[in-house]
Amino acid sequence: MSLDSSRDALAARDLLTTAAREAGQVAFAYFRAGARTSAAVRSKAGGSPVTEADLAADAFLKRRLGEAFPEAGWLSEETADDPARLDRRSLIVVDPIDGTRAFIDGDPRWTVSIALIVDGRPAAGVVHAPALEETFAAARGAGAHLNGKPLAPSSGRAGPDYTAAGPKPILNAMGARLGATMDVRPFVPSLAYRMCLAASGALDFAVAGPNSHDWDIAAADLILEEAGGRLVESAGERLRYNRAHIRRSPLLGTPDALAPQLLEAFRVATGA
Repeated sequence: MSLDSSRDALAARDLLTTAAREAGQVAFAYFRAGARTSAAVRSKAGGSPVTEADLAADAFLKRRLGEAFPEAGWLSEETADDPARLDRRSLIVVDPIDGTRAFIDGDPRWTVSIALIVDGRPAAGVVHAPALEETFAAARGAGAHLNGKPLAPSSGRAGPDYTAAGPKPILNAMGARLGATMDVRPFVPSLAYRMCLAASGALDFAVAGPNSHDWDIAAADLILEEAGGRLVESAGERLRYNRAHIRRSPLLGTPDALAPQLLEAFRVATGA
């Protein structure tokens, strides 16, 4: 597939959407709403869990997307990183189950997250929540959608109240800086889904603590941007991908209209 036009980005979005839904079906076979997964679970190095559902969905996506984008590199939470990706113009970034602990415990707020990176920025992205029957998708220059309907973030009001999700210490510190009341929503286990809630206007903004990875955020980054928002670190610049270093400092997902005041408060709250 060519990667040099908006038409190509739309075709890639549609392909990623189909693949995400199919991978979601693979994982969903192991999901038990309100109960522990039927999948085998083990601990990875560092202690985070991985299930046979993560690995099955990852293997499916690597095969399916490798055939569709043979020229692209590959970066996934469940695959050993190959530095050869750094020499590729394009990159597929995958989290086969974002929110594995939620998946294990029967919480429906887990997602399949896939992005196609071209020249360092997402060109197409999908965040699919199988248990919620929600699919967020975006293509560069073609807007962002939830189940086919256009997305728009918060209207851009300047407070005094904000609805947000993320680490409470950061959010409370931001509220103090803004002189605003923070309605902190319960923890959203999938970081990709959390950022998509900011893209849809369900949240005014969302925050991630330090040490998220590119596979957690790449698809949601484009969805936020195409909805009229941005995902940034404290410097406020658009994120770049396909770097050797894939861990991130704290992140702010915000509508463009709220970005000036929220970013200043975010910098203070995170000590940046």
